[in-house]
Amino acid sequence: MAEIDALPFSFAFKPQTMALVVIDMQRDFAEPGGFGASLGNDVSRVTAIVPTVKRLIEGFRAAGLPVIHTMECHRADLSDLPPAKRNRGNPSIRIGDVGPMGRVLIVGEPGTAILDQLKPLPGEIVIEKPGKGAFYATSFGEDLKRLGAQQLVFAGVTTEVCVQTTMREANDRGYECLLAEDATESYFPEFKAAALAMIRAQGAIVGWTATTDQVLEGIANA
Repeated sequence: MAEIDALPFSFAFKPQTMALVVIDMQRDFAEPGGFGASLGNDVSRVTAIVPTVKRLIEGFRAAGLPVIHTMECHRADLSDLPPAKRNRGNPSIRIGDVGPMGRVLIVGEPGTAILDQLKPLPGEIVIEKPGKGAFYATSFGEDLKRLGAQQLVFAGVTTEVCVQTTMREANDRGYECLLAEDATESYFPEFKAAALAMIRAQGAIVGWTATTDQVLEGIANA
């Protein structure tokens, strides 16, 4: 069986069952003037991983392996946005409000779009998710079953929230999960470090982590 050099130990994989899941690489989380910046975050940390995420996506495409994209977004009437999510804290702008890139995290608005550099190809699955995890209120689980996926490689933002939530949910459903640690990011470096440690703790209790180079090398040598 092929292996990827990973932590806490090598990740054994079967390429025919592997898919890449790219979480929420959207303008609102990565660009100045977006929702992430409006919350006071340094979005340059997200921007910095874009070339690495792109390389990971291109590597999966070249190997003929599925690439799945997620977008955190809500309906225009906010019927899928609970008050507990919209009203948290005291931000200058809330989900659904009009911002510099249109209504924040609303389907079809400019800021909600995936970054141009990482734009999905025709035929690639795009999951529009109203929650932090990709399984909640979406077709994600059914799509994975249809693909015959058993092992998932993750990239995207933010490491400790939407990425880790989806990984934990996938692990509960029996998927083996690996996070490309240089293709994910947080606005808070200490949060990313803690999330990586939690994921691979206790013998990969949630999953494994590896660099993009290690992932692509493993796929190439399979």
